[in-house]
Amino acid sequence: MLARAHTVAFEGIDARAVEVQCAVSPGVPAFSIVGLPDKAVSEARERIRSALSAMAIALPSKRITVNLAPADLPKEGSHFDLPIALALLAALEIVPRDAVDGMLALGEMSLDGTLVPVIGALPAAMAAAGDHRALLCPRGCGAEAAWVGATEVIAPETLAEVIRHVTGQAALAPSTPGEVVTEAGHRDFAEVKGQERAKRALEIAAAGRHHVLLVGPPGSGKSMLAARLPGILPPLSAAEALETSMIHSLAGLLKEGGISRTRPFRSPHHTASPAAIIGGGKGAKPGEISLAHNGVLFLDEFPEFARPVLETLRQPVETGEVVVARANAHVRYPCRFLLVAAANPCKCGYLADPGRACARAPACGADYLGRISGPLMDRFDLRVEVPPVPFTDLDLPAPPEGSAQIAARVATAREVQAGRFEGHDHARCNADAEGALLDEIATPDTEGRDLLQKAAERFGLSARGYHRVLRVARTIADLDGAEAVGRAHVAEAVGFRLSFGPGA
Repeated sequence: MLARAHTVAFEGIDARAVEVQCAVSPGVPAFSIVGLPDKAVSEARERIRSALSAMAIALPSKRITVNLAPADLPKEGSHFDLPIALALLAALEIVPRDAVDGMLALGEMSLDGTLVPVIGALPAAMAAAGDHRALLCPRGCGAEAAWVGATEVIAPETLAEVIRHVTGQAALAPSTPGEVVTEAGHRDFAEVKGQERAKRALEIAAAGRHHVLLVGPPGSGKSMLAARLPGILPPLSAAEALETSMIHSLAGLLKEGGISRTRPFRSPHHTASPAAIIGGGKGAKPGEISLAHNGVLFLDEFPEFARPVLETLRQPVETGEVVVARANAHVRYPCRFLLVAAANPCKCGYLADPGRACARAPACGADYLGRISGPLMDRFDLRVEVPPVPFTDLDLPAPPEGSAQIAARVATAREVQAGRFEGHDHARCNADAEGALLDEIATPDTEGRDLLQKAAERFGLSARGYHRVLRVARTIADLDGAEAVGRAHVAEAVGFRLSFGPGA
């Protein structure tokens, strides 16, 4: 008897269809799985045998062969347990074959038949909707998978519930979408005293998704400012939440039974490897830049990151996607994030303080920040010097404006950009605009154009730097509610671009 079930194998955020074929034939009793399974898939036969035994279902004294087609596609992970068990039950005529054939299943199985949540339920639900099939997954994945909304999601807790549902003895109700409601625990900009220029830069960065570099001595508040950036970012839209959650689903980060509208904030340590930042390892898993998709990637002690790690950031920062190429995998991940980098001005950190700087000043500062290559530095739209705050200023009253007021202006600017880029597939914020689209939306008036041309000639702006100034100026105009980009907007954008002196 031959029976078929359906599941998926993951390649990045894409779920490729896999047909599970099970044949029960006369011969020496055996249970074999073929089709390039890895160790976790091969061990499924022992888990399935034990689960069926716990349900008083004995395997026949025949040869059981399971083929995972296409046979040349590597199969990895424990989520193949449930589809293999369904195909076997259908081959043994315990469950109807047509019912099994109309579902896409994934799930790990315990020895007693309990279904264990697995990663990738969200991409699997997308694949099931594309194939016009229902999705069968463990109960712990149901709220996550049901968020797709384009297919029916059945989430049993045990294999026994699966059998009763498929045979019609006790049908299960479809799962409902789950959404994680996080309490507003963001730190407030009202707690920051001083650093008005840095706060203004982060407001512009949040409004247009511009990359920002903060440079200042230890204790000046760089990390404190970056930690408050999520509090002024607007929540994820439905499309953005789905994109971000598909990556987090593959990484196993959706553990609360739903999807969050909070933008991700990733802050890896400077000792992280290139594979941890960019992605890779076994199965070419997503890295920190992809986990920060539609959110913030904060890299503290930026020059301390290994040079290969810093240089691999150049292409993802520019294109918004990364290709993880390995000998046995070639995977593409989205990574449209807001990069916030923080650095000390030199190795000791006190370059601007004559009483505390080392004897090598100012050469030590050039050597230290020289670890950031020119092409990578060129990709920062905003560069801000964060001076130390005098301790006497700490006794001043709190600033009148906090995160709520800044977030309102950012949300208004984002709404303007959403209407501006409606219909453009590859542009959502001003930072994404390029070519003719950038000329259309960010060409300044006559005075602004004259100022920008003088700045480009005087300070030697590169073509990339010229365009990035235009994007920042467009965002500043959006924050001001202006239709056109004026001289004042260009002047402020140029000022942030040239904070560290000429060049760029």
